[in-house]
Parts: sequence; C-alpha cells; structure tokens
Amino acid sequence: EVQLVESGGEVVQTGGSLRLSCAASGSGFDDYAIGWFRQAPGKERQGITCISLKNSNTYYTDSVEGRFTISSDDAKNTVYLQMNSLKPEDTAKYYCAAKQGRCLLGGVSRYFDIWGQGTQVTVSS
Repeated sequence: EVQLVESGGEVVQTGGSLRLSCAASGSGFDDYAIGWFRQAPGKERQGITCISLKNSNTYYTDSVEGRFTISSDDAKNTVYLQMNSLKPEDTAKYYCAAKQGRCLLGGVSRYFDIWGQGTQVTVSS
C-alpha cells in the first residue's frame, strides 16, 4: 500500500523559511505527479505546486511562484517544498498528494488519489 507522510511544519515569523518533506512508501511512482496543497480554515483545499516524477517538470500558482520550490529526491522517495519569504497568508495545513499522469493545480483535490495526513504551517506577523 502506498502511503505519504508529511513533516516539517511549524510556527515561523513573517519573512522566514521552512522546508516541508513528503516521504512516500512503496514503489512504482515513475508516472506519478506529486502535488502540495494547502487549506486554511474555512477555505477550499488548493493545489499550489506540483512536480511530475516522470520528467521533473514543476508547476506553481501565482501566489507562490518565486517564493516556493518543489523538488524530488528519487533515491529517498521524498518530495520537498522549500518555502521562502513566508507571509501570514501562507498559514494553512499543508498536504502532499499523488496522482498518476500529469500535474494539476488549483481546486483539483478530487483528482489526487493518495494523501498524506498534513502538516501545519503558521506564519506569525
């Protein structure tokens, strides 16, 4: 059974940095896309960045492009989300999720089959 486990969330000050990790157990991820989603209280879960494990292409929403970087370490079966220049509006619970095929961003939770349990990121002002 494939599982995803996130880690790295914590409280950080505005302008600070964090790196989240998404560790995958299992095999056969070559044709998968791994996305990072976030959900703030009362808001819809949104995909903010995604990486294709097939070709390493990466995708970002406007809200995080230039500040966040998604990357993968195939040897460790881990996908990372480096978050810089954090803002209070980045406060949310962050999830990684997997789907076969191409990356998707935005309100696309229903297309992702495998989810981690989430990790909380709080940016204090």
